[in-house]
Amino acid sequence: MKKILVSALEPSSNVHLKELKKHLKDIQFIGIFDEDLGIPLYSPKNFSTMGFLDVIKKIRFFHMANKKMICLASEADMVLLMDSSSFNIPLAKGIKRTNPNKPIIYYILPQVWAWKSWRAKEIEKYCDKLAAILPFETTFYEKKATYVGHPLLDEISIYKQNQGGEGIVFMPGSRIGEINRIFPIFVEIAKKMRDKRKILIIPRSFKNQDIKSIYGNGIDEFEISFDTHKSLYEAEFAFICSGTATLEAALIGTPFVLGYKMKKIDFFIARIFVKLSRIGLANIFYNALNGEYPGRGKTKLHEELIQENLTSKNLIDAYISLDKEKFLMESAKIRQYLKNGSAENIANWIKLTLN
Repeated sequence: MKKILVSALEPSSNVHLKELKKHLKDIQFIGIFDEDLGIPLYSPKNFSTMGFLDVIKKIRFFHMANKKMICLASEADMVLLMDSSSFNIPLAKGIKRTNPNKPIIYYILPQVWAWKSWRAKEIEKYCDKLAAILPFETTFYEKKATYVGHPLLDEISIYKQNQGGEGIVFMPGSRIGEINRIFPIFVEIAKKMRDKRKILIIPRSFKNQDIKSIYGNGIDEFEISFDTHKSLYEAEFAFICSGTATLEAALIGTPFVLGYKMKKIDFFIARIFVKLSRIGLANIFYNALNGEYPGRGKTKLHEELIQENLTSKNLIDAYISLDKEKFLMESAKIRQYLKNGSAENIANWIKLTLN
């Protein structure tokens, strides 16, 4: 049986990895991935951090894990890297030093268009094939990057044809720090919307945990759902923490407002390095659709309320003022822009590499 060394540290990467595995037979994963995909060297949970200070605290562990992954690469027929550039670029370097002929595919590329654009040359130097999931990403690389489609188009099967729905969805993030900062504001909104159904979408990774201890006071204001796509499809509107969920809502056609709040020190550092005026993926794609630099354009599909602007009043005002019919029409353009899913294309790359 062929072996693939996988480095998938993010929860979203593992969702995409599960979809990819449906197209692969007689393949064994080794490395870093969710336990329901095999027997990993490490679980992605071991790498969970929130902010720059958390990363500093775990540097020794990251270094040790990187060395073990480089050693494990000798047992693999090829390497599949997913997102997480701070870990995966040094990993690619180390593997090529010790196993120069080991094929490396990088799937879900680092956001070099947002910050540290010099990483593109390093990635191209140490990886053999680059699978871009954003159409505009290929322009940041010289020759190895190919647009393969977007993984969410493999995973989402329901799309709104008409504006409407019942209930309001709340998605305060998947990390404890995000939830602690954002959920209390969402509770304030829920208490003001007495005549609405309020649905709290909880990450599947929390399913067997004590939900009340994670979310704290106010959780009784909500119905609980673990089905993101179904709940977004049925809802009239959503309040969403930044991340993949914003793009999921846009692709499904559910209008939303993005709300995000970081630790002050993390926000200060991020503002120094990340020169974006938009942080939502849907808005970033919308910039590209309108001929603007992704993440730095003036156009926007939805409102973004960040840091001190993230208040229950501002969120409710955004809900009231959003043109929902226009949102549905414009969000459909993003689906057309992304064209197709990516899993089958990546599976074909892997099969060609292993044969």
